[in-house]
Amino acid sequence: MMTTTRPLALVTGASSGIGKEAALALVAAGFDVVGTSRDSSRVTPLDGVTFLDLDVARDASVTAAVQEVIERFGRIDVLVNNAGVGSLGAAEETSVAQAQAVFDTNVFGVMRMVNEVLPHMRAQGRGRIINISSVLGFTPQPYMAVYAASKHAIEGYSESLDHEVREHGVRALLVQPAYTRTGFEANSAKPDTPLHAYAKRRQTVDRLMAEAIRDGDAPAVVAKAIVAAATDAKPKLRYTAGPMAGRVSTLRRLVPARAFDKQIRKINRLAA
Repeated sequence: MMTTTRPLALVTGASSGIGKEAALALVAAGFDVVGTSRDSSRVTPLDGVTFLDLDVARDASVTAAVQEVIERFGRIDVLVNNAGVGSLGAAEETSVAQAQAVFDTNVFGVMRMVNEVLPHMRAQGRGRIINISSVLGFTPQPYMAVYAASKHAIEGYSESLDHEVREHGVRALLVQPAYTRTGFEANSAKPDTPLHAYAKRRQTVDRLMAEAIRDGDAPAVVAKAIVAAATDAKPKLRYTAGPMAGRVSTLRRLVPARAFDKQIRKINRLAA
């Protein structure tokens, strides 16, 4: 076993976007970093990052990857659950099978990783689990119901988990990005049972989403929030990433429900 005296961060979905920037930022913050990808042989090498194959939707893959990290480094101090998939389309247009596939990565993938890593963190008496949520974890988004549901699930799971593990020296924390300049839209599942009744509105929302992502925060903005969650002496449960995420969080907490509902419909150009 090759042990290390430096803290070790394990980052899922680190081949591009937020995961890539988070891995690099954690290296700069003094961590040894293991990044994962479903096919690490196709990943462009990153200075200071060791890549492993990992599919968070497969139990055996999760078990093997975590065991390899422990065998090679002897520790896991920070787990960044970043791997995720998108889903576009009206709720009625999305089959249960498609929704299950989204949850298998975005929700159950996080649970698989936590269940494998947490015993090691408890044994060492410290650790941080950082789950990448979204502003859609606490707000609705028409024509992204399944994705929003998966992030709402992560919010409830993480907050509950945090209460359970604090006495063991472990924290479970949330990072909440807003629209971020990644390949999210291109890599999101489209509705597998499209319906004419929703086509016009769906196309409008899809266009608005593409524009928001194009004009959104750089992934490095989210990476900065991840490093803060990993290193703050007194960590917060939730870290909004970037000014837009901060504004949305404030509005959700302070604006009356009826006014907030009206604003959601206005932004998405839905009839009042």
